[in-house]
Order: sequence, then structure tokens, then C-alpha cells
Amino acid sequence: MLVMFKARNYTSFKDEVILDMRATSYVQHPSHVINLNDKLNLLKTNVLYGANASGKSNFISAMFFFESYIFSQFLSRKENRNIDEVEDIKYGCEKFLLSSHLDDTSEFEIIFIKNNNQIQYGFECTQEKVLNEWYYINDKKVYDRNDLSLTYGNKYSKLLSSYKKLPQERLYISVLDYFLDDDAKRNVLSDFIDFFADDFNVFLEINFESSIKQMAGSCTILKRLEYDDYFRMKIEEYLRVADIGIVGIDLQEEIMTNKKTGEEKEDKVPKMIHEVYDEKGNVTGRKYFDLKQESSGTLRFLSYIQGVYEMIEKGGVFIVDELSARLHPLLTKFIVDLFQDKNNNNAQLLFTTHDVSLLNNKQFRRDEVVFVDKNKRGESTLYALSDLKVREDATFNKDYLQGKYGAIPIFQHSEFDKGD
Repeated sequence: MLVMFKARNYTSFKDEVILDMRATSYVQHPSHVINLNDKLNLLKTNVLYGANASGKSNFISAMFFFESYIFSQFLSRKENRNIDEVEDIKYGCEKFLLSSHLDDTSEFEIIFIKNNNQIQYGFECTQEKVLNEWYYINDKKVYDRNDLSLTYGNKYSKLLSSYKKLPQERLYISVLDYFLDDDAKRNVLSDFIDFFADDFNVFLEINFESSIKQMAGSCTILKRLEYDDYFRMKIEEYLRVADIGIVGIDLQEEIMTNKKTGEEKEDKVPKMIHEVYDEKGNVTGRKYFDLKQESSGTLRFLSYIQGVYEMIEKGGVFIVDELSARLHPLLTKFIVDLFQDKNNNNAQLLFTTHDVSLLNNKQFRRDEVVFVDKNKRGESTLYALSDLKVREDATFNKDYLQGKYGAIPIFQHSEFDKGD
């Protein structure tokens, strides 16, 4: 579960910005809160609003870059990456450029809970090297790095101090992943790796469009449908509730050809089941549609709902840029409601949107709403509705559109508006 994420000097975020998932003392919507202990309660949902180009997508991109930068350096996991992809990630650390005094150093940090352990990890880097790095488990230092100098916490010194050699461009955590034996890795890194491998899921709008096209061609996103009957039943149930015309999913054997190798193999391909009606509205049969015959909105919902169900089922953080794009507002609300439901014990949803129909006190607590604003110098900032003096019964969407909270477009009247 995500507690906090911090970024500095990345794209439009010149200064430090922090997304805080800790719940305040508000009593509204208690089902929206994950109660961990007396000291820490976490929000199940967090929504980011702001004008176009305010920095909403940049913040989601920062989270995506943070994860990608880490795992691009994990040598034991590079078999599925090519070297160009790794280098692209390394040089994807885009610093803030709209300043006469440029800073080459970017900073990222995360705090999360995994298996009842609190993990704090962060680093400062340039495009060429890592400057600082720190790793704490339950507030106990595992290691601190300053350039190439390493210090260890008392509990971990004996275990880690043999691995002091590291190049400037490499994260020390990736060195440990490569050199530690399995027992030591379980002790130091298992929660860290498992969180990012299983629980931390980021969907960028630009990447999602690519994955939608890929999904329609290869259907890899639907593999679990082949062997998990209960999972398929739940997804079919969600599709029927969404009322997009699909009543079921059928898996049919087809000969698939690998486009690169030309190799043919038999595979199960999902077909969307639609009912056929006569002129009186009676069901007379069924038709089976390929994914490519479905709308982009249907494919998007189908892709989302599988990931959403898995998050609700096992826990994790579902992070989406422009969740409502190509979805009817009621479908977006349906997804948000699943995360906010009292039966969701440990899954979280973080998303950006322009859909103000969701921006109301029936849907969100004040600490669940975050605004992203950009000043005239091109610097983006984050602030929560709970940071402002807003009543719990306020009309959030109306007040937002009237500019009371900021983070909206300011239209400049041009010469064309003046007439003759």
C-alpha cells in the first residue's frame, strides 16, 4: 500500500512535491479508509484534477519513471529488455528546464507498506550518475549512500558490507539484487521487489494507447481468462453490469502466427459474445466478435476491469493517467466505487481526470481530492482539497469550476475577441 510519493526537478515539477495517501481525521466516508493501526490510516482513492498541461500526467510519469529507472538496472531482470530500452529509461529523467539556473539533480522517494513492513526508498540522480540513495525498513536504516560512500544500519552491516563496489551510474539496490544470495535477498529485498513487481501498476495514457492496440492483436492481457473460471465469471459479470452489449467471453482455439518468426501454434483466443435479437426484441442467437471489432472504450474498460479486479482481490496500487478517457462517466464511477467499497480491504486507486461529475462530497472526502496547478513560470505544484478551508458540505465541482480552488485554465482574451 502506498503511503507517500515524492518528486523534485522532474519535468514541470521544479520544487519538491509530495502525494500523501495518509488519511486525515475526517469522519466522512469511513469505508474509503484502510485502517492499519492507531498511527497510520491510508486512503483507498486519490484523484488529481487540473488544467491541461498543469502537470497531472507529469506526476504519473514521475511514478512510472521511478519504477522503470530502478528495474532497468536490475541485471537479473534484463533478459526481457534490450539495451536501447534501458538507455532510453536512463535518459528519460527530464529535469525542469524553464529556469535560468538549471539544476541537474532530480530526486524521487517512496514510502509503502508490504507484509506489514514500512519501506522507505529514494535516490537523487542526474542523467549520468546516482548521487545519493537511501533505504529504510520500519524506520531502521538499511543503507545510506553519498556518491560512492556507503554506510549501513547496525542490523544490516554484517550482511551488506562485503558489497561496497559499485559504479557511479548504478543504484546500489540493483547491486544487492545481483550479488546477494537467496536468503539475504529475502531478508533485505523481497518486500521491495514484490511491491513493484506485483502491487505497483502504472498506466500512462500514451503507453496505454499502445497496449490497447497490442491487446487487440495478441490478447496477452487476457491470459488468466484461459485457466481461471472464477476470474472469467467475474469479468463477464462486470461487462454485463457495464451494459456495453457483451454478455460473455468465449475462448476459441485458433492457429496463431508469430509475426517475427513465422512460427504457427494453437492458442486460445477470446471472443466477445453478443446477443442477436429479432424485430420484437427477443433473443434469437449469439454472435462472437473479435477484440478488434470492439470499440476503443470497450477495450479500455475490459483492460482496466481485469487489473481492477486483481487489485481488489490481492491488494496493490492501481495508478492511471486519464482514467475517464473514452469511458462513460458512469463507468468511471463504477471503477472508483469498487475501490471505495467497504469490502476492499487493501487496494488503492490513484488517477487523473477532467471528469468533474465525480468531484462531489458524495464520492470523495476532502483529503482524497488533489489539485495540480502550474504558475506563469511553468512550475507545477500539488495541494489537496483538505489543505484549503473547505466545508465538508461544499459543492466541490461547482466551486472548482468557479475557480475557488485554482488549478483551472485561465482564458486570455485575444485581439480576435474585440471585434471590429
